[in-house]
Amino acid sequence: MSQQSVLRIDLDAIAANWTLLDRHAERAEVGAVVKANGYGLGIEPVAKALHAAGARRFFVATLNEGVILRSHLAAAEIVVLNGVLAGDEELMVSHDLLPALNDPGMVRRWRDAARTADRRLPAYLQIDSGMTRLGLDRPGIEALASDPEAFDGLDIRFAMTHCAVADTPDHPGNAKQLSRFRAALARFPGLRASMAASSAIFLGDEYHFDLVRPGAALYGVRPIDGEPNPMRQVVQLEATILQVRAAEAGDAVGYGATRILDRDSRIATVACGYADGFTRLIGEAGSARIGAFIAPIVGRISMDLITLDVTDLPETAVLPGQRATLIGDHFDINDAADAARTIGYEVLTGLGHRFFRVYEGGAA
Repeated sequence: MSQQSVLRIDLDAIAANWTLLDRHAERAEVGAVVKANGYGLGIEPVAKALHAAGARRFFVATLNEGVILRSHLAAAEIVVLNGVLAGDEELMVSHDLLPALNDPGMVRRWRDAARTADRRLPAYLQIDSGMTRLGLDRPGIEALASDPEAFDGLDIRFAMTHCAVADTPDHPGNAKQLSRFRAALARFPGLRASMAASSAIFLGDEYHFDLVRPGAALYGVRPIDGEPNPMRQVVQLEATILQVRAAEAGDAVGYGATRILDRDSRIATVACGYADGFTRLIGEAGSARIGAFIAPIVGRISMDLITLDVTDLPETAVLPGQRATLIGDHFDINDAADAARTIGYEVLTGLGHRFFRVYEGGAA
């Protein structure tokens, strides 16, 4: 059976991105965030490639993601960022998963789990330094810091926090969060610390502490808005040309008749659309590479189909059955995000299940 759309994933590029960040972080250890099924690219091959590159601490969002990852990585530290919910303690212990403890109640439950397991249980302590999201707030910090038995039976590996505006280096929120995190760390002397994810790695050494946790940058998303992207591109999206047809000046293309042709044209229709995760918001800002040529998207992107204006391409260069590259060197994840007025994270994680995934390089 032929594959109408293919997502090529370069595992060597993911490994190279991890190595680049490892060099940039200098003295800090470098982990890897593989939540959301490895940012939509496949948690098993992605995690194995990162482990082969040297990553030993992995981060997922949910318990289910942690259980899946443990089945592929027997010897790695796996941290569940959403923490441990009541009733999930036994499952988390049995799969050797570490929760990020986000509030005093969660700390107490994990302490009780350690007593039940009759052994010290590892965990991270998450601190809210300014996102008003997950993590200990100021009263929670004080409650734990003033309780000499707060961490009995626990092995707190790191205190961690997360930056809200690290992709904008001159935003005053970065320094404010750094100051708040340092103040919180002073209440828990001796704990190693982790603050920087992808973008904050590029804010400077003071944000690195003992461990950095890159995610999106591993997969080619630019860390800092408005600056050249140092990361290698990881994905290439190809869709099959289904039909090439002639159209006359004045003909409408696509839903809503938003594009009226101003010349006689040739239109190629390819098998990809927003149901595949290629968002319609990209619209006519997108394009496809067909061989050595670039063809712009014309008309609206529909659920299963995209139309390309191939008028200026040689007829012999555009034939049914050929592949058109929608995301690649000519128009990468970051370009797609800019066109859709979103972020590369959303573009990556939205690339859907209908794509046939081809893994190149790495340990796959």
